[in-house]
Amino acid sequence: MPDLRVVTLVSGGGRTVLNFFDEIEAGRLPVEIPLVIADRECAAIERLRARGANVELIPWEKGKGPLEWAARVWPRIEAVRAQLVCNCGFLRLLAIPTAWTGRVMNIHPALLPKFGGKGMYGDRVHAAVLEAGEDESGCTVHFADNVYDRGPIILQRRVPVLPGDTVQTLAARVFEAECEAYPDAVRLFAEGRLRIEKGKVVIR
Repeated sequence: MPDLRVVTLVSGGGRTVLNFFDEIEAGRLPVEIPLVIADRECAAIERLRARGANVELIPWEKGKGPLEWAARVWPRIEAVRAQLVCNCGFLRLLAIPTAWTGRVMNIHPALLPKFGGKGMYGDRVHAAVLEAGEDESGCTVHFADNVYDRGPIILQRRVPVLPGDTVQTLAARVFEAECEAYPDAVRLFAEGRLRIEKGKVVIR
């Protein structure tokens, strides 16, 4: 069976996509990544190009919204015959056409529905978890829809919040969980084991 064709979207450092490449090279993730799209100048572009990735910068134009950016991006995604889109540290709201419902994934560095929504990303999430006095955090992989951090949850991984944790130490622990959770979710999709019933994900 041919490998699943996955397009990834990035806005930052690209570590999540680099982890995908590690998993692919180790033979644990049956996908290929024909295209990476960045919405801004960021460290991910050179890091991923150095790894051999085809990276395109499609800047988010100031004053424009999700529909305008989507109109430029989806033709590129479809041109490479993608079967799945993965947001990998992508900080914008991707407008998803109806035909792509259930074929766009996102990973969030908290246990949704807690600590999600517009503006909740990166260190802001971990700071909010610590401020709330939570005793655990983790990550959530879900199918994206047209609202930030909403959409049917595929899986979650939990990590403890330890005494003395800082934003940085908690972020590192959550990212370790992300490095396992996201490939696991993509693997389930590649194996045809995910479906959505009544708004929830069912895993076969």
